[in-house]
Amino acid sequence: MKKAVLITGAAGFLGSHLCDYFLLKNYKVIGIDNLITGNLKNLSHLESNNNFEFRKIDITYDFKIDESLDFILHFASPASPIDYLKIPLETLRVGSLGTENILKIALKNNARILIASTSEVYGDPLEHPQNEEYCGNVDPVGPRGVYDEAKRFQEALTTAYHTYHGLDIRIARIFNTYGSRMRINDGRAIPAFMGQVLRGESLTVFGDGSQTRSFCYINDMIEGIYKLLHSKYSKPMNLGNPEEITLINFAKEIIALGGKNNKILFKPLPVNDPIKRKPDITKAINILNWEPKVSRKKGLENTLNYFRKLSLAELNKKEHNFTLHI
Repeated sequence: MKKAVLITGAAGFLGSHLCDYFLLKNYKVIGIDNLITGNLKNLSHLESNNNFEFRKIDITYDFKIDESLDFILHFASPASPIDYLKIPLETLRVGSLGTENILKIALKNNARILIASTSEVYGDPLEHPQNEEYCGNVDPVGPRGVYDEAKRFQEALTTAYHTYHGLDIRIARIFNTYGSRMRINDGRAIPAFMGQVLRGESLTVFGDGSQTRSFCYINDMIEGIYKLLHSKYSKPMNLGNPEEITLINFAKEIIALGGKNNKILFKPLPVNDPIKRKPDITKAINILNWEPKVSRKKGLENTLNYFRKLSLAELNKKEHNFTLHI
């Protein structure tokens, strides 16, 4: 009998790729999403798959899953600043109320649950690179605090369920990830830069571009998440690519990749925007025998090819309409 997995945020970037991966691994997959930031287009290729079922559910309200579950992957949350700055209350609720509802379902089913935490729990880090023992430098009332603190609370609540109820948990601290099915207008560096390249616009770099990021390709990340789920490690674990690059150099890479002579436009650095971001993945290497394999060049080529296939209307869509879903 196939094992069953519930994936929250299933119509999102990471969630939809997780659905694909678990179906390939011969699981029965139930995907749920409230579609605030997710898009059913990301799951349209699964409509005829008898091992997949999608349900539109807002997990911040009480809901039931009648089927028996073996695993739960909790990936429901806005994940880009442009999103969680516009829907801050929804971001806090899904990290708190939504997480507890999912934890209750895991407890009822005696299911192992993996939660998607984030490198943002480290805030604007004073230690570099960031390992799992670093407690972070977060401003709880800053503009980014709604996401950072929602994820920190999510980790604390999940750990409490493990400590007091014996729930089998995994915590993935996910660093910057990219690939197909990212929303072109979600405001993060890669879709923003690629959209600007394809539209022939100047690339927007905030500050002087000296801030760093470390980008992990989606295929590598999904494999890391799968390995963590099936490990015996219940404490937080960093998953990401430690290859670090400044955003100014990254913008130049994407301009070169696009084959156009786009200019770079500098704008003021947003409040609390992290200056450095690089994961220490020693634990993932030693415990999971995992580390990223796809080069940044190959991953960016694949991602740009995905964005090239968007319609003109999709490519030029600058704003996501949250009011359709709230």
